[in-house]
Amino acid sequence: MKCPKCGMSNPDDARYCSQCGASFTQREFTEPTVEAVKYAGFWYRFAAYLVDGIILSGAQLIFLPVFFPGVLHRYRILPFIMAFPYSIVSVAIVWLYFALFQSGEWQATIGKKVMGLVVTDYDGQRISFGRATGRYFSKIISGLILCIGFIMIAFTDRKQGLHDMIAETLVMRK
Repeated sequence: MKCPKCGMSNPDDARYCSQCGASFTQREFTEPTVEAVKYAGFWYRFAAYLVDGIILSGAQLIFLPVFFPGVLHRYRILPFIMAFPYSIVSVAIVWLYFALFQSGEWQATIGKKVMGLVVTDYDGQRISFGRATGRYFSKIISGLILCIGFIMIAFTDRKQGLHDMIAETLVMRK
């Protein structure tokens, strides 16, 4: 269904626009759509993830040495005593990046925004921080099973990975 206010394509059963939040009236809700929903396929999402990876790598190179002085200069191998807190801070940065951006106004990380993608729930609504957190940590399962959870994106009807199915989310092209 196309939003009459902003023109964003939404799922047929959406009650609100995923872009502007406009409520669809009952008449608009039941009308058939002219345009099909465009789910984001594997390669769009992969490209977005590469952009996010570059951004996160740069952020970690800039900010982690502030918390862990000497990481880049004095040590070739991170001493064991620093490895655990370094890992915790690193995971926290990546988790907050994904969860805050995807549950925020953009409904997308910077990489997804560049690729014209948004993350929504099944009704085309913005997802909560809790759901975005669940989606992020569900990616661990998608990766642990030989990345089959990610490869599924290329073969499912709504282009969902295992983590999307677990979190009940969709990634759509604008």
